Amino acid sequence: MDERKSSGLNTWTPLLFSLLLIIGMVLGFNLRDSLRNKRDIQAIIDRNDRLEQIIDLINEKYVDSVNSNLLFDDAIAGILSHLDPHTVYISANDLQSISEDMEGSFVGIGVEFSIVRDTIQVTSVIDGGPAQRAGINLGDKLIKVDDSIVAGRKISSATIIKMLRGKMHSKVFVTILSIENAAEKKLLIQRDAIPLYSLDVSLMLDEASHIGYMKLNRFSATTYDEFKTALTALKKKGMQSLVLDLRGNPGGYLDAATKIAGEFLGSDKLIVYTEGKHSPRTEYKAENKGEFEKGKLVILIDESSASASEILSGATQDWDRGILVGQRSYGKGLVQDQFDLANGAALRLTVARYYTPSGRCIQRPYAKGKENYVEEISSRFHGSRNDNDSFAKADTTKYFTQNKRVVYGGGGISPDVYVPRDTAFFSVPLFNLIFNDTTRLFVWEYFLANKKSLAQYQSATDFAKHFDGAQLSQMYAATLSPKWREQYRTIMKKPASKEYFELQLKARLARFMFHDEGFYSVINPYDKVIKRALYLLNHDQYSKIISR
Repeated sequence: MDERKSSGLNTWTPLLFSLLLIIGMVLGFNLRDSLRNKRDIQAIIDRNDRLEQIIDLINEKYVDSVNSNLLFDDAIAGILSHLDPHTVYISANDLQSISEDMEGSFVGIGVEFSIVRDTIQVTSVIDGGPAQRAGINLGDKLIKVDDSIVAGRKISSATIIKMLRGKMHSKVFVTILSIENAAEKKLLIQRDAIPLYSLDVSLMLDEASHIGYMKLNRFSATTYDEFKTALTALKKKGMQSLVLDLRGNPGGYLDAATKIAGEFLGSDKLIVYTEGKHSPRTEYKAENKGEFEKGKLVILIDESSASASEILSGATQDWDRGILVGQRSYGKGLVQDQFDLANGAALRLTVARYYTPSGRCIQRPYAKGKENYVEEISSRFHGSRNDNDSFAKADTTKYFTQNKRVVYGGGGISPDVYVPRDTAFFSVPLFNLIFNDTTRLFVWEYFLANKKSLAQYQSATDFAKHFDGAQLSQMYAATLSPKWREQYRTIMKKPASKEYFELQLKARLARFMFHDEGFYSVINPYDKVIKRALYLLNHDQYSKIISR
């Protein structure tokens, strides 16, 4: 019996030793990782202590008083200056407004306003919004917000916005001077979610040729739903070809761009993929059958079309699904993740690069610093007035579209059809004349004084075709002082400047009457890039470009 016990022990001894050895190795590796983590954490604590120690010393010993928060912000800026231009620190004060813009709504009463001679005048009322439900009309003047007088005071737009916005379903008293009977009214308004639309306008550019038009100003949480609704409406109007305007669109949510791309490309097509040192390759493909896979497609881009705009444009170009018209895009091929910080601020940190289906990353070089990076766009803007858009390619590697067309990365997306900027009206005095407060005030007061006669125009298209913008310009000149009138006449001697100024006055008036649909209905027929897009869609050049 004792021998059997001894024999069993001898049998199990090697196994026990092996098990103990394995346990020891596991414990050793865990202890090593734990100690390494402790060393890393201690190094971080030491660095933080060093920064706080320096700022504490400045507060205690420096010759003048300083703001500690600004010192911390400057320290953060110094750290980020060694990274790429798109890694940014967002203060707690700025984060809310940025988040509202991207989420597609904010909480307020639903009005737009202008400050005219120290008076807040309502220039737009959101349909169905809290202000409209309470009885506020276009042209009403704000006298008080709660018990605070806002009329006749030098008050900023930011202050008014802060007073009108608030928590969901909170209430605010607004005293107005009614445009209808010049009587004061005190209205109780319950704040609600106010949409921030990313789709400026959708309309038919050419009904005879069945060409629709959409303009997106960003890619927010609501963009795809807005796009789908507009696409359905245009198709019901007979749209067979689409011009999608992404000029001036700085980007936004990747998800919105990939969903819209899916409507053009169809299921399982690669739209974009991302990859970084700490981020494995992630592919984004079209998930469902697209609602606009077959019709002709033109996408308009320029130097301000960035990020998500370039993802959508790049996928369209690489799959030869449509053609790009305009100027070379911004060149942002970096992906940021947002990390919320304990103080309410956030860090948007670049974690990967994105690549178009052909494999190109269109990120511009930034090794020479952020200042040079920004100035490159400015110089390119001036260069785009020329007849071509030649530039030194940072990436000379040739990439190929589905139909074997050559494309390049490293400097933005080059359009298939380059259209230089129309410089006929480029003039600082002209732009100063168009965008000054006097001009804005003139158009607004003309609209208020002539609402009855302007009611004859039943639609934005009707107004664009039949209203004579020249009469506005003549009336405007009559309101100027002799000194400014002479300068106005000098500017108007150039036919292109005269035509452009009259067009801008008419478009601004149309915006007051029909919102953005009015503005673009007036502007689009004179837009050089849109005119080129229409020509391509109505002739065989479209097919030749796609297939060459």
